[in-house]
Amino acid sequence: MSIHNTAVVIIIMGVSGSGKSTIGKLLSEELSIEFYDGDDFHPKENIEKMKAGHPLNDHDRAGWLAAIHDFGHHQIQNQQSCIIACSALKKSYRDLLRKDMHDQLKIVYLEGDFQTIQTRLAQRKSHFMPTALLQSQFETLEPPQNAIRVDLRLSPEEIVKNIVKQLS
Repeated sequence: MSIHNTAVVIIIMGVSGSGKSTIGKLLSEELSIEFYDGDDFHPKENIEKMKAGHPLNDHDRAGWLAAIHDFGHHQIQNQQSCIIACSALKKSYRDLLRKDMHDQLKIVYLEGDFQTIQTRLAQRKSHFMPTALLQSQFETLEPPQNAIRVDLRLSPEEIVKNIVKQLS
């Protein structure tokens, strides 16, 4: 699948618990584009730090973001579109991800309030991110200006339909 006849990298962004992986997988099925979970690009040290209840800082995130960027850029060079779930909380992180990809990087922001996401996180069993770190993510979050914004209170199917419409 190519959007506008060119390969694209679609970043599904938002705080932990916003549904990035769920929406990324569903969007992948809808568009027939490979999905990758940004969590898989974290070095072991980052995962251990988060498991211990410590938020990541910019230094911790630098190598992780560089790995995601390099992967996405490689996909573009090989004319392979992909979808990557990545929190991308700050503008500077998104700028790093966009480097050398410009309009071929599409940002989808899963937007929601603290209470809704906290409830979701409390129900999640198999993730390394403790609910206690959610507040630090909201404090770090710089909502994007130029992004496809979707309300995460919609059903996953409605969210995907909304994203596909805005990508067209």
